[in-house]
Amino acid sequence: MEFCYVYHKYEPQQVKFFLKEQGISKRLLAKIKFQGGQIFVNNRVENVLYELKPEDKIRVIIPDEGSQETLLPDETPIDIIFEDEHLLVVNKPAGVPSIPAQYHPNGTMANRVKSYYQKQSYKDQIVHVVTRLDRDTSGLMLFARHCFSHALLDKQLFNKQLNKKYQAIISGNLTKLNSHDVIDLPILRDPSSIIKRQTGASGKAAKTEYWLRQKNTTHALVDVWLHTGRTHQIRVHFAAIGLPLVSDELYGGATSLPLKRQALHCRELNFIHPFTRAKLCFKQSLPSDMERIMEITETR
Repeated sequence: MEFCYVYHKYEPQQVKFFLKEQGISKRLLAKIKFQGGQIFVNNRVENVLYELKPEDKIRVIIPDEGSQETLLPDETPIDIIFEDEHLLVVNKPAGVPSIPAQYHPNGTMANRVKSYYQKQSYKDQIVHVVTRLDRDTSGLMLFARHCFSHALLDKQLFNKQLNKKYQAIISGNLTKLNSHDVIDLPILRDPSSIIKRQTGASGKAAKTEYWLRQKNTTHALVDVWLHTGRTHQIRVHFAAIGLPLVSDELYGGATSLPLKRQALHCRELNFIHPFTRAKLCFKQSLPSDMERIMEITETR
């Protein structure tokens, strides 16, 4: 893959420092040097110590990644929301893990994306997961199509420029529910479980903002924005204020309704395209199983 730049500064600067400013890490520079990539300045091959002058034209060729041999392909089709040579946004169904685990090496979104890349005969077939979702959470997932894109998107995550918004259905004492509020409670591991989390003063800072969208006598639909990214954060926070997600058995959610997973959906992804710099916003409407829950509870 090829990336082109023009040097506009007046003072000289070594190529390696200029490329660092473009987001190319030392690790990626090493890959370019030792795995078949090249750096051109004004159509001549140069090394990273070359000093750039005003209006120099830099062309960087990043070697193809090939295939991730340890990741098994799964031919189940994926629901593609957006794709270009740098990004892939998909709609993950509930009940599908994001990535393989030791005892479950197949059947995940990563496996499905691997199969899709193979069928498309892409030169870069390494699966780069940028945003994960719990197995039983539906909605938007972001993949990077190559390692450079992944590094730039991870930087956006770190700088909180990449935002995920969710929708959840909650139940309990709805008198505690405000039209808009922030749940600011630290989260830590539950000492009785290797999976479960809980709130507590000794935990890591966690902040969840929500807006009420729909409410009846027994249930409410809320929009949720995470200011932090702790494990099970939405589930833990709403359980902590006495309003657990519907069908979330782990955190005490009501299980009497015909929903076979926690009522949580990643509705929206907002970020800046790592190369065009365009502001991107993708939305995915509430899935039918969650819509049905609100309809059922409204008529009761």
